[in-house]
Amino acid sequence: MIKRYLRLDFIVTIILLTILSCKNQPKEEVDLASKIDRQWWKEGTLYQIYPQSFKDSDGDGFGDFKGIIEELDYIESLGISSVWMNPFFKSPLVDNGYDVSDYRAIHPRYGTMEDFEEMLKGFQDREIKFVLDVVVNHSSDQHEWFQEAKSSRENKYYNYYHWWPAEKGKPPYRHSLFDPDGGWDYVEAVDAYYLHTFAEEQPDLNWENPKLRQEVYDIMKYWAEMGVDGFRMDAFQFASKDTTFPEFPDGHEKDFIKWYGLRPQLHDYLKEMYKEVIEPYNVFAVAEGAGSTFKDAHDLVDSDRKELQVAYHFETVDMSRTTDGYELSQFKDVFSRWDDAFAENGWLAIFLSNHDNSRLVNRFGNASPEFRTVSTQMLNTFLLSMRGTPYTYYGDELGMTNIDMPTIEEYVDISAIGDYKMASAKGKDVDEFMKQLNYASRENARTPMQWDDSVNAGFTKGTPWKRLNPNYIQINVAKQNSNPNSALNHFRRMTKLRKDNLVLVYGDYEILQKEHPSVYAFKRTLGNDKMLVLLNFSDENSTISLTEELGNSNETLINNYEELIIEGNEASLLPYQAVILKIE
Repeated sequence: MIKRYLRLDFIVTIILLTILSCKNQPKEEVDLASKIDRQWWKEGTLYQIYPQSFKDSDGDGFGDFKGIIEELDYIESLGISSVWMNPFFKSPLVDNGYDVSDYRAIHPRYGTMEDFEEMLKGFQDREIKFVLDVVVNHSSDQHEWFQEAKSSRENKYYNYYHWWPAEKGKPPYRHSLFDPDGGWDYVEAVDAYYLHTFAEEQPDLNWENPKLRQEVYDIMKYWAEMGVDGFRMDAFQFASKDTTFPEFPDGHEKDFIKWYGLRPQLHDYLKEMYKEVIEPYNVFAVAEGAGSTFKDAHDLVDSDRKELQVAYHFETVDMSRTTDGYELSQFKDVFSRWDDAFAENGWLAIFLSNHDNSRLVNRFGNASPEFRTVSTQMLNTFLLSMRGTPYTYYGDELGMTNIDMPTIEEYVDISAIGDYKMASAKGKDVDEFMKQLNYASRENARTPMQWDDSVNAGFTKGTPWKRLNPNYIQINVAKQNSNPNSALNHFRRMTKLRKDNLVLVYGDYEILQKEHPSVYAFKRTLGNDKMLVLLNFSDENSTISLTEELGNSNETLINNYEELIIEGNEASLLPYQAVILKIE
């Protein structure tokens, strides 16, 4: 009894102290806290896994669920809060799983449903959220729906897809991102053409049909009830179509998003999805693409819209897709404009790489042995210190690089092969095309994860589905784990810093010395918490002078070098140096 009374007294004391502390808390900080809409999908770091390239457990050369289960502790050690995994549904794998033939079944390559449930529980036990990649702009042509649809115009699934009856003549031209012959293909059994924005094996689903929409919501509910925490909606900005299929002007495909993306009706479908799935299951959703304007993006994700939660735009990666490189001024401008546009409402994904782009360090840093580590550290410092949810792609925590693939025969990606056919058909310089493809192809981002320096980098005991990058001897998890100054351990320090400091999540962003040619400097401020981020995007020493004093009173929180030279208000940064200071 005495112990019970003591515990009650202790609890009462704590409550009283808490009340008093709130009363004594400055009004500015109380008001600030009340304004923050705290959400797990804002505060954490998302880690993207390309499952067939992550870890193979059974020696068939393809990554699988059991391989991921083997590395759950490694994933947890990164300090990330959620995992987005590319599709693992049943599929003929024409587009590496982005052609789904059964949305409720697992492709045997990855394991069984029991394996998935074990993996999901492993994430849940480690308090890591799981985000499912949902491919519902299109299905596979092997899906039961399409197999039925192409058998008869009277079939109930016929209107699950978009058709142009042959008696109306040739269908109006629609561009296909993967097929050089365009977006329509003929089916003799129904004497009609079906639409495909991507490969001919990926017929577009008819979102204008409410029965199709309900099928999709039921699929999402199925996975939400299994424990999935969020959805990434693949190619979803293209889902709505004008079913009258008016003629588009010649050359319209050069502005593809304008003509094919974000029809107004899509917002009605997203609101319906929010009401059916997002709100009742307390999950979140992010769509690939955010339209052409800030208004497009806000209409998708502003909280009062009740549609999606995170905007995922492509302006950043678009600037880095050729060997010409990018200008730091352009890089600063893109991130600053988007941050300013979303400072008051909506939320952004912050990313520099994913499965559709070549490697982070090749495009935005310096992949040479001399600067690979420090430039990777610098880029990850940037990603994890910006406002928005950081998305990092497997292997970028190590500084994995592009793989040299100079001839088309080595490519398996349907997008690369389709682009090559288009370039050849238009009489383009094939040598120049291959140079650009070798640099920018998304196959660069799909090489197997580099675990150690053993045969096949510890990825598989069999023959890997894709050739490993030979530099796995130098770049691998085992080697970097034991090196406190590695890219990997720097990444871990950054995720911890972000997790421990809400100013890096919700704080205001202010760019400094915007015109500086080599240094990206900005402040993050949340109430009395202030951090200064200094990033040298150059392979040479750079100096920046700021208007405020940078004295000894400032605490260095992150530095990817052993030294930091600051004199008064001037900072001298070494090549690709990344520094975060806590300032007064």
